[in-house]
Amino acid sequence: MSAIDEVLEKNQVFAGEYQDRDAPRPPRKRLAVVACMDSRLDIYEILGLEEGDAHVIRNAGGIVADDVIRSLIISQRIGGTREVMIIHNTECGMLTFKDADLEKQVAHEQGHEAPFAFGAFSDLDEQVRRDVEQVRTNRSSGTETPCAGLSTTSAPAGSGRC
Repeated sequence: MSAIDEVLEKNQVFAGEYQDRDAPRPPRKRLAVVACMDSRLDIYEILGLEEGDAHVIRNAGGIVADDVIRSLIISQRIGGTREVMIIHNTECGMLTFKDADLEKQVAHEQGHEAPFAFGAFSDLDEQVRRDVEQVRTNRSSGTETPCAGLSTTSAPAGSGRC
């Protein structure tokens, strides 16, 4: 059975047993979290959050790219969030390659270049600082948004705030 078939089967069970838990809207803590998509990172556990506490926006590296800014604007203007937390992973795959190498691979395999930058980085703490600053000073928010950054391991303990 494929992974998609397996999760669709489990979703059928979930849908049949679903009861609305009446999670609040906007999120209880009025917090949006931007995090790496690494499957080992349980954002709720790492931050001590519960369902309904925050909006969680994930992508490769947890980078504040245009799609994240779009989601944050919606989260703030429609969802009522007021603060943003950035979480990057010390074991992030974005630390393991250079954009140029992946661009060449994609162009070779697909016959055309990717229409975007991949955003690989070599300095995790500097990337966290850049992303925090980008959120804090984004003009689309209208005012400075309170924002903090965190680099964490995928294992318990071992985190540091930037």
